Amino acid sequence: MSRDKIFFIQTGGTIDKDYPKKTKGYAFEITTPAVERILEKLNPNFDFEIHPFLQKDSMEINSQDLSNLKGLIENLDGDKVIITHGTDTLIETAGFLSSVVNKTIILTGAKLPERFSNSDAPVNIGTAIGAAQTLSNGVYIAIQGLVIAAHKAVRNPDTGSFGVKQ
Repeated sequence: MSRDKIFFIQTGGTIDKDYPKKTKGYAFEITTPAVERILEKLNPNFDFEIHPFLQKDSMEINSQDLSNLKGLIENLDGDKVIITHGTDTLIETAGFLSSVVNKTIILTGAKLPERFSNSDAPVNIGTAIGAAQTLSNGVYIAIQGLVIAAHKAVRNPDTGSFGVKQ
């Protein structure tokens, strides 16, 4: 029996932030992909590859980064892709990737780093995994218990909560 393969791409953001390796401050660092630790606990019954692509705050992702991300996705030899990303520009990146065809692309992030015991990262990754395996081709956002088609996603600037355009 053939097993689905999911490609995980790290771009950075809060989900991947880690405690700093230096002293005298609280500046978090983006290090190894959080999805590695989450998948270890999950013991998944699907094949996967993890691509540490960027380690940036999403506010620092530029047009060249987006073009390179799109190229990476288009050249993957599979059609299921989950991107970990900062929530500040999650919707914009999803919109940029909407021209990619023949792929199911799910973007997710977290309000708190995966390293925090009360992080929403594991739930968001789990939601993204389920979405990647069941949705048809397109670009989606999986966050806060929702799976939203990218073109319908909105974020409340006051609360940071995601929702569906009315």
